Amino acid sequence: MKTNPAWPRRVWRRRGPFGKLVLLLVLALVPVGVFFAGAFGLNYLNSKISNVGELAFENPVDVPPVLEPRVDSDGRKHFDLRLQTGRSELLPGRSTETWGVNGAYLGPTIRARTGDDVTMHVRNDLPEASSLHWHGMRLPAKMDGGPHQEVAPGDTWSPHWTVKQPAASLWYHPHPHGKTAKHVYRGVSGMFLIDDEESDELGLPDEYGVDDIPLVIQDKKFTEDGALDPGEMSALDEAVSGSTGILGDTILVNGTYDPHFQASRTLTRFRVLNGSPARIYNLGFDDGRSFQVVGTDSGLLPAPQERERVVVSPGERVELVVRLEPGDSPVLRSFPGGVGAGFPQDRFAGDDDTLDLIQLRAPATLEPSQDIPETLAEGERLTAPPDARVREFKLGGTSRINGERMDMARIDEVVPAGAVEIWEVRGGGSPHSFHIHDVAFRILDIDGEPPPAWLAGRKDTVYLQPGKRFRLVVEFGTDADPEVPYMYHCHLLYHEDNGMMGQFVIVEPGREDEVPRTLDMAGHHHG
Repeated sequence: MKTNPAWPRRVWRRRGPFGKLVLLLVLALVPVGVFFAGAFGLNYLNSKISNVGELAFENPVDVPPVLEPRVDSDGRKHFDLRLQTGRSELLPGRSTETWGVNGAYLGPTIRARTGDDVTMHVRNDLPEASSLHWHGMRLPAKMDGGPHQEVAPGDTWSPHWTVKQPAASLWYHPHPHGKTAKHVYRGVSGMFLIDDEESDELGLPDEYGVDDIPLVIQDKKFTEDGALDPGEMSALDEAVSGSTGILGDTILVNGTYDPHFQASRTLTRFRVLNGSPARIYNLGFDDGRSFQVVGTDSGLLPAPQERERVVVSPGERVELVVRLEPGDSPVLRSFPGGVGAGFPQDRFAGDDDTLDLIQLRAPATLEPSQDIPETLAEGERLTAPPDARVREFKLGGTSRINGERMDMARIDEVVPAGAVEIWEVRGGGSPHSFHIHDVAFRILDIDGEPPPAWLAGRKDTVYLQPGKRFRLVVEFGTDADPEVPYMYHCHLLYHEDNGMMGQFVIVEPGREDEVPRTLDMAGHHHG
């Protein structure tokens, strides 16, 4: 078929001034569209990750030590924590610059009991201001460790409070304004376990380091020389590869690469923390075995729940009890599926990835464990009164809640002390992980349907499957302070740092309308 080289001139002559302008714009945009389509396609094709078959599980998983407190004459427990720089061998034979707490990478496990009076002495020896937030802890706002309590290099901050919540697997991590992802990614995190009389009597595996094991799961990217690659999100990255944040292709568990755990008893309790900035894990075992879920973020479940898979988003915790037989060697794996965002966001959120995390090894002889009780936490179930206030929150894009970006001087919500409210939270097209400081909540329903039983306990962080409405029954604390706010935010740390965060204060009931909605930042001290 012959082509007519004169047709472009005829097309041009037949158009008026406006038509010529439109045609020029179209022609100018064609190469831009081709570029972005090509970049999108290449990124999509190259974004699927798997490490199955690449690991030998050679290294015993490191178990963070329990930090012993100093106890004063009044019985108060004092914990000394130092934020510091260091070097770690995260990959075999390679030295990596890292940050940690009381060490080069990660931090010790803090353990306290309900009713304890505790003081944390946080010294910052990092090269920039940081903080430690006690994620999941109920405590006064000025002790919370959020962006309003940053600690300058060389300074020490000593928050103190009384532990007044049931047994739970909490954690601590930095929360500096706009830099949380960077500080967490470099290694500043640790577990904070709470015990109480009820949990003592249950007979769950509880010998730390033997049959009660924390698993801090993190994905990393490394440069060729072994340095941590923070993976800064460029505008092009966000445009063509989704917007959850950079996903790593190397897994660390408690800072250990290629790890295994050597069991000694038939039952082992794993307190799993998703300590990654963005990755969502769909946890299960490579041989399909089931396990018992006994707890989530802020406490034990009413009863154990048998599962083969659980989805854990950044900041969430889940307690698993796994039964092993002599000679077993199952691998805890993150399977494809679980994000639920649809094409193409699933791929860019890591939903197609298959990642082996840690191998469990059982010797020829195992010490028998006590059976898990049929009933666990018998505490009062979180319920909302008929006249409970309802607040609505829409997480949009990567930087806004209810259309607003985070403003340190703006108070978004005012809540009466001790209130129980319903928060209706909905994400947009991207995955989000929603966390509220100081509270415990229960998922009332998801798009009108009750949550699965393993998600029906006390929580402080929840994965928001894109497009679905989550109704939460939220129980607030009683520490009133109209001048120092708590945070609520997305726990995908790229989103948090980008502005997807709001602030609320707790005030004496009846004073909600008296509280200014702006803070005097000139007199607002950090640390």
